[in-house]
Amino acid sequence: MEQTPVSGSAGAKLKELRLRLRLTLRDVEARSRKLAAEKQSPDYVISRGWLNNIENKSFTPSIYKIYALETIYQTPWTNIVSFFGLHVSDLGRDQALFGLPTTQLLPQASGDDGETIVVPLRSRPDLRLDKTNLLSRLVEIWGEIPFRLIQHLDPRKSVYGVIGLTDFTMWPLIRPGSIVQIDGSQRKVLPVKWENEHERPIFFIELREEYICSWCEIREGHLLAVPYPNSRCEIRRFPYPREADIVGRVTGVAMRLAESHG
Repeated sequence: MEQTPVSGSAGAKLKELRLRLRLTLRDVEARSRKLAAEKQSPDYVISRGWLNNIENKSFTPSIYKIYALETIYQTPWTNIVSFFGLHVSDLGRDQALFGLPTTQLLPQASGDDGETIVVPLRSRPDLRLDKTNLLSRLVEIWGEIPFRLIQHLDPRKSVYGVIGLTDFTMWPLIRPGSIVQIDGSQRKVLPVKWENEHERPIFFIELREEYICSWCEIREGHLLAVPYPNSRCEIRRFPYPREADIVGRVTGVAMRLAESHG
């Protein structure tokens, strides 16, 4: 039986992550064993008893367990260790307490060209990436693309969304798995006739239980989500603004045209 952890404790925060993903103790154990098999090391295994104890008692997981939790809960390891009072943001300040005893070359910082960002590439049975969502609220995403492909995107000024792997509304203009940049200041649908499809604004729309990305029209108190003609999707109609809210206009996209092999 699962115990009730102390509110605000590291264990409570870990349990909150697990419950948010609707994972049972058994689910986490099964996934960790799959990871351990992939890594060929039993150190990654998280047993039900171990996880129940750490959620309700005060002790610190090993680096392998932290990696496993990061992988299964789809959250940065820095977030996991912060639950236990270790804040990586303090590293630079703490390093400044101890000067280097001899003259040295500092290690080269990793450049943008070598950095990657996690994005959905293809579906797996145990992932639920079928729905379009805001990237800030997305949990289960995976895969990598070079950061230089999206380095023009500015997270300080824009919101980002990810197009669900089964969302073909704007295909092939915007393919499933794409990351889109959204300008929240552009939320008004203007009754303008556009000369071509590339000039027509694409909007990111929040519905009651999902998000969609499409062209929009406002008619008689309803929002019409208009798909790309080649997608073979149907126009969807929602009472506006009661059942549909425009998050903003799509102003940029990072899109994989084909999956690489090799």
